[in-house]
Amino acid sequence: MNTFSISYPTIESVQKALLQKEISCSSLVDDYLKRIAQTRHLNAYIEVFAEEAKSQADIIDQKIAAQKPLGKLFGVVLSIKDNISFAHHTMTAGSKILQSYQALFSATAVQRLLEEDAIIIGRTNCDEFGMGSSNENSFYGPVKNGLDESLIPGGSSGGAAVSVQTGTCLAALGTDTGGSVRQPAAFCGLFGYKPAYGRVSRHGLVAYGSSFDQLGVIAHHPQTIAHLMQIMAGADEYDATCLSEAPPDYLAQAPKKPLKIAYFGQILANEALHPTILATFKDEIQRLAQKGYQVDSVDFDLIEYLIPTYYILTTAEASTNLSRYDGIRYGYRAKDVHSLEETYKKTRTEGFGLEVKRRILLGTYVLSAGYYDAYFAKAQQSRRLILNRMQAILKDYDMVMMPVTANFARKIGTNSTPVEEYLSDVFTVLANLTGLPAISFPVANSIDENVISFQFLTLRERENLLFSWFVPSH
Repeated sequence: MNTFSISYPTIESVQKALLQKEISCSSLVDDYLKRIAQTRHLNAYIEVFAEEAKSQADIIDQKIAAQKPLGKLFGVVLSIKDNISFAHHTMTAGSKILQSYQALFSATAVQRLLEEDAIIIGRTNCDEFGMGSSNENSFYGPVKNGLDESLIPGGSSGGAAVSVQTGTCLAALGTDTGGSVRQPAAFCGLFGYKPAYGRVSRHGLVAYGSSFDQLGVIAHHPQTIAHLMQIMAGADEYDATCLSEAPPDYLAQAPKKPLKIAYFGQILANEALHPTILATFKDEIQRLAQKGYQVDSVDFDLIEYLIPTYYILTTAEASTNLSRYDGIRYGYRAKDVHSLEETYKKTRTEGFGLEVKRRILLGTYVLSAGYYDAYFAKAQQSRRLILNRMQAILKDYDMVMMPVTANFARKIGTNSTPVEEYLSDVFTVLANLTGLPAISFPVANSIDENVISFQFLTLRERENLLFSWFVPSH
């Protein structure tokens, strides 16, 4: 593991070391770049911005030497997922169809981080257009888990998770449409955060499911995520779905009294839940109760509707969002075509991967005239029922605790049907369906060295609880 990633694992430790001249920003970036080179076989990065990162590090060193004002994130080295815009850099969303596309502007969140002296070291591999739970659906090939190279890292932000896991950056920006930050963070033994819907601008994110997508963060420590959220969160004139209310103080102190935590009793009876994860979940409930927290089982009889509701709505939105990729305006264009219609067909046939095609077809089907009311409209109604139920639960409880995954990371390339892959998201899609914030966190390692992680969900107005919970006083 990278020396600096062990010695300086948090923003506070990095910045203190820089100001006390223990290290230089240039040596920090060089160390990260060496680690990237050592872990290239994991396929976490699609492109590394080595010279640019070195140049930015030199500027920070010069500011420190001259005692000039520094941004709040000086010395913070980040990776960004390949579906997040970074001006004048290639962005392909892990797809052939966006081959060689250059972003014309930076995502609002990225721009806010850059203005505070953050350094972006590279773009990370991901499932094509964020569609996948294993990072095997990328045009650039699968990402390998740094804990065990035979295992998937999770997806779709698998490259982002592995970039942090292997010490090539301090934190990573990913996107979470149905668990794509929390699930890979869980498989890689990290913290993963999905903000409340609208808390961080989606301007500059490649759209998959517009009413589900959120930019999130993966890091070793929740306080690192909190620091980044302090900068990224807030209204944005370029995104009408952004919340107009002021974001909470993500760095607030821990609550002074024990919280009330709910969990779903139906989950414990779910046969798909691995026995070791189930046992660890029960142990965690008992541990929390012993520490004085009120931990209660509550009824949530809508679990069976989560996956069908999620996939009906996201595939419908995907079929609309991805219709813009036609080979005419930008990106990949098929050769040897003789008409506009043939250009569309051949470009999309050659440019999209199998999973993307599958979801476009599903989405087109549920939006078709004969099936709109039977599927899409019903799914919208189901989504409202799920939200109402969660809001009712969270009126009586501070947070809901759930597993992140029902099983451990599987082997890369092992047979898994599309339905099995979709079902693997059963515990993560709830936060996206309801727009609630959620944080995943590692709690234990099982005897076979697989990480076990759980997650907390809460209302958006108490979003900071998800961070203050992990302050050392707990």
